[in-house]
Order: sequence, then structure tokens, then C-alpha cells
Amino acid sequence: MRVLPIIALSLAAGACVPQTAPPPPAPTPVSAAPRPAPPVVTASSDWRDWPLTPGTWTYRRDDRGSLALFGTPNADARLTLRCDLSRRQVFLSVAGATATALTIRTSSTTRALAVQPTGGTPAYVAAALAPNDGLLDAMGFSRGRFVIQQAGGGTLVVPAWAEIERVTEDCRG
Repeated sequence: MRVLPIIALSLAAGACVPQTAPPPPAPTPVSAAPRPAPPVVTASSDWRDWPLTPGTWTYRRDDRGSLALFGTPNADARLTLRCDLSRRQVFLSVAGATATALTIRTSSTTRALAVQPTGGTPAYVAAALAPNDGLLDAMGFSRGRFVIQQAGGGTLVVPAWAEIERVTEDCRG
């Protein structure tokens, strides 16, 4: 009959082990607390540190010459370089209707360009450049990026990709 006290002692010892209870359910919020505002990112005074404008370059040819378009997929281009072979000019066009000068900043050059509205829809303003204008090479060979600023029209921080030089070389013949 010694077995009965051992079983009873085992059951009693098992009853002393703390039981883990499931965690209480999370309280249901009565009203959602406002999320804190995202931190304000202040632009560095050095444009070479500014984040790139979202987008990518695309190159294509047509009956008039060639084009390099910068923008986001499935949207109108924000920046266009067009080689017009019949005129032997490169047209730099920026989306928008503000006809104030563009300031182009590259790692080697800063220059203001007068622009004219193109008259199309969507609205663009454009500047004409000779194919041998050094600004085109400065844009194409700028260290990683260049900037186009326009008072009242915004700022584009654009990667310096090969499409710029492809259009330039197409116009140089």
C-alpha cells in the first residue's frame, strides 16, 4: 500500500507548479491616437547631398532625331532632351508652365538658361542648345547628378546617365 501515498504525493506536487495563463486580450482603443509627424528632413546646403528626384532615364529615336526622357514610369516625363536633327539643336524641356529661367548646376558648371513655353499639353518650357554646347557634356559627366532649379517651378535632382550623352552625340553627327 505504499503506492497510494506516492501517487497522492505526486498529484499534490503537480498542483504546486504554477500554471501559465494566456495573456489578457489587448484593450480595444476607443479612438486612435494621432501618429507623430515624420521628422522633417532639411536639405543640406550642398546640392550634391540632396536626394535624387524619383525617376529613370529612357532613350528612344523617332523621325525627328532622338530623345532622352526622365521621369517615373507611366507618367509624363519631367525632363526631356531632344535632338532635332533638322535644326541641329538639342532642346532641354522641363515640365511646367513657368517661363522663368532654369539654373543648371553640375559638378563643373552652373548656368542659367532662358526658356520659352512649348505650347503643348501637358505644359513644358524649353531651352535650345547647340549640340557642341559644353553644358550638355557637363550634365552628362557630372559626378552622379545634376540639378535643374526654376524659381516658381521647383527643383529636379537628376542622375547623370548615358542617355544624355547619347542624345548629344546623335546631334553632333
